[in-house]
Amino acid sequence: MSADLLEPILWAIGMALLAAVLFTGIGLISGTDETAIVAPLALLVILIGVPPAGVIAFFLAAIIAKHISHAVPTTLLGIPGDTTAVPMLREAQLLRSLGVPHIALQKAISGGVISVIIAIPLSILFALVLTPFAEAIGAAAPWIFIAAAILVAYTSKGKLAAVLALIPFVLIIVGLQAFILEQKDATFTTSFFLGIATGPLIYDLFSALSPTGRRSMTQSGKREFDLAPDVRPAGGAKLPNPFKVLDGQQLAYTSGSAAITSATFVFSPVAMAVLMGEIAGSRIKNGFHRLTTVVSVRNGTTESTYIAETLIPLIAIGLPLSPMAAGPAAPLFNAPPVYTLDAETGETNNLHDLLSTGEFALFSVIAAVIAIAVAYPFVMKNAHRAATWVMRSVSHEAIIAGFVALICVICLYEGGLLALGVTITVGLVGGLFNRMIGMHAGVQFMGYYVAVLTVPAVLAL
Repeated sequence: MSADLLEPILWAIGMALLAAVLFTGIGLISGTDETAIVAPLALLVILIGVPPAGVIAFFLAAIIAKHISHAVPTTLLGIPGDTTAVPMLREAQLLRSLGVPHIALQKAISGGVISVIIAIPLSILFALVLTPFAEAIGAAAPWIFIAAAILVAYTSKGKLAAVLALIPFVLIIVGLQAFILEQKDATFTTSFFLGIATGPLIYDLFSALSPTGRRSMTQSGKREFDLAPDVRPAGGAKLPNPFKVLDGQQLAYTSGSAAITSATFVFSPVAMAVLMGEIAGSRIKNGFHRLTTVVSVRNGTTESTYIAETLIPLIAIGLPLSPMAAGPAAPLFNAPPVYTLDAETGETNNLHDLLSTGEFALFSVIAAVIAIAVAYPFVMKNAHRAATWVMRSVSHEAIIAGFVALICVICLYEGGLLALGVTITVGLVGGLFNRMIGMHAGVQFMGYYVAVLTVPAVLAL
């Protein structure tokens, strides 16, 4: 092995291990949204100067580990671990009421592991298929973004309302960009990203300051959760094989869903998780088997969509042309001054340009192996104890305060108080749209790129 390759591999191993340990723990905390958690930490990793190999390994290990451990609060506590865990909630609650939450947990995380194994090679293959068309796609990017934004908005909970809300949201971005350029001759891309990513959090913080909003949040006494009994996997200390935890039919449905969602990378991960679960569940008559199959398929889909929607745009095009790429993975495409994306020409200087396809494959495999090796055994053996400790000892207020502090530091680093004001403004508007009409962060990130790419192209006509 050459010295030139050894150093990136060591960076990939180290950053993947860090992400796997960190996000296995974070995934145990209910409500830790991927965009609000993963994007700022990925951005921080980039800004402190971690090499590209470490960045991609950190990011992939983070999402893989989190989508394994987020099944713990979803199945054992009956509350979603994050946004992508919401589609599993009904089936997980039904299995919990049957007294088999441990089965739901094992099926869910095993489906996730299987999907990771399938999604990485297929995503790279689909990226290679698209690569010859990268130049044409780049030239058409301004118009692709507006079409993708409308599609993603319509497939969100907001439907037509989210599509129409793109108009004022895009105009707000355009207006803020013009004001910033006039004052500072800068773009503050990072601050826009953080505002969109943490919109619901910023909205909730403002609501807590309002008497009306505070009344709606008030609850009497301590919040209580019923934790399912601790039932360990059969075999004691022996670690279950994910290929044996799922039966043949569940393996087939999970593998098929992973393959399909690795190709359909332009759709919302949550929407695809719902759709794939419905397709699989509609073909199974036995109630218990249907519930366990849907849980495995839907959690597997959260893994495959996140991997495919990150790797395919990165490898093939270099532009964030997917809800995931425009959301949690946005810093991998555009994190000035380290990674840049020219709004006028579409030229890029990001991971697409800094890593070859072979390097993407190598570092992705390293990230997947380490994330699975850390998260899967831990969740299988310690899920109940970990969930108990989190619910009793971890303060959600402390978690929120920590991320608020991180956001402030990053904004002040980029552009001082003006950048912080941009984040608060975009976050408050985006959080309002998210909470009131279901316009999630993926739609808003697509709206941001419409503002910086499509609007200039329209005005130039």
